[in-house]
Amino acid sequence: MDWIAAPDYWLGRLLLQRLTAGVYLLGFLAAARQFRALIGAHGLLPVPRYLARVRFAQAPSLFHLRYSDRLFAAVSWTGALLAAAVLAGGAELLPLGGAMAVWALLWVLYLSIVNVGQTWYGFGWESLLLEAGFLAVFLGNGRVAPPLPVLWLVRWLLFRVEFGAGMIKIRGDACWRRLTCTRYHHETQPMPGPLSWFFHHLPAPLHRIEVAANHVVQLGVPFLLFTPQPVATWAALAMTVTQLWLVASGNFAWLNWLTIALACGALAASALPGQVPARTFPATPLWYGVLVWAVTALVLALSYRPARNLLSRSQQMNRSYNPLHLVNAYGAFGSVNRLRLEVVVEGESGEGWKEYGFRGKPGELRRLPRQYAPYHLRLDWLMWFAGISPAYARSWFTGFAARLLVNDPDTLRLLRHNPFPHAPPDRVRARLYRYRFTSWRVLRQTGAWWERTLVREYLAPVTLHEVGHLLGERPGPPRRSYRDRR
Repeated sequence: MDWIAAPDYWLGRLLLQRLTAGVYLLGFLAAARQFRALIGAHGLLPVPRYLARVRFAQAPSLFHLRYSDRLFAAVSWTGALLAAAVLAGGAELLPLGGAMAVWALLWVLYLSIVNVGQTWYGFGWESLLLEAGFLAVFLGNGRVAPPLPVLWLVRWLLFRVEFGAGMIKIRGDACWRRLTCTRYHHETQPMPGPLSWFFHHLPAPLHRIEVAANHVVQLGVPFLLFTPQPVATWAALAMTVTQLWLVASGNFAWLNWLTIALACGALAASALPGQVPARTFPATPLWYGVLVWAVTALVLALSYRPARNLLSRSQQMNRSYNPLHLVNAYGAFGSVNRLRLEVVVEGESGEGWKEYGFRGKPGELRRLPRQYAPYHLRLDWLMWFAGISPAYARSWFTGFAARLLVNDPDTLRLLRHNPFPHAPPDRVRARLYRYRFTSWRVLRQTGAWWERTLVREYLAPVTLHEVGHLLGERPGPPRRSYRDRR
């Protein structure tokens, strides 16, 4: 089976697996820290209620056997510890079968979370992590040479991520064809970062170069992944540079870092600048080679629909074709918003309306957007969708307001600032604003990064009497105090 061995890719495999383990770590940490308010037994979209109407075949998950918040926390923290161990090199110390078992366990644990996460886990990078994590199981460890068939599957995944994103843009918003989308995108993207204001104010010719370079890297460069070395390595490096540009310009959870991890899988040590040492490996075990080819055949069989989707005029973004999230369709920003609409949530308790502060989404005008990616703030992301259309928030937003009316600690831990730390407000409301980046002159004069204009009422003032039924059966009386965190 040595003819499937690709020892020249030892460094690429190492980087791919370590970065994937790092993303797993962040995913499990986010789950552990955020689940109680979002999908816990008394959360906005409770897992038990979801499992009551969904069969195992529709959403495979360990939680079909039993659910409790304590068990969910145990799964999340176990996954985080395993991912941290792999990130630190623990899988390299195990026999080949043991290392594969650890990677497989990571995949099963995260799949169990995603498949009960509902709206809060409806992001393309969840499926991307599961697909990349599945391939990582079969990449082996330092006791065997990287398997060439699986490395080709990694390139096929990277191709779908990049080419899918490029095609959805060309087929979508006309501003991508006119090379003008980034005039709006840096301001209206889901969660701007600390440099987004500066990217927004780049000269118009640089915005056109941004979009043109994006088209080259997403529509042309992916085909070079399947060419001989060193071309494939340089193609992967070009994609990495583009992804780092996106990392600097905004917060896209772990999408960019996981794409960089996949690009590492195409790096051949002999094609990299400098003197990267070669490595030798023992003979490939027969059972491992057979398993590699079986997985390759499975992925190729499942690739028909995603490949057809790439060529379809009605291309879909971020589509999973099976409940295991294997071989998915990807894409991002087929359309770009021209306006930034933000939902501002306020409470009132006899002293006027006071605004709640979110961690990542824009709120306070003088607050510079923070860098949170690759960590994923799920509530903040859904608040962006809520601003686009109330339909995105219909299932959870009023329940969110109800929890603010009792100072629910789990909910308030997701926020940056609670203006009612000692007792909950009497009423909560939400208003929709248009947010815009300020100019250089306004920033110098006022220190404000944003300016905003009221658009309309989003949620009329509500009291606990009116929405308390959305709290469900809760253990004990409502807790009335909260201490800001993070």
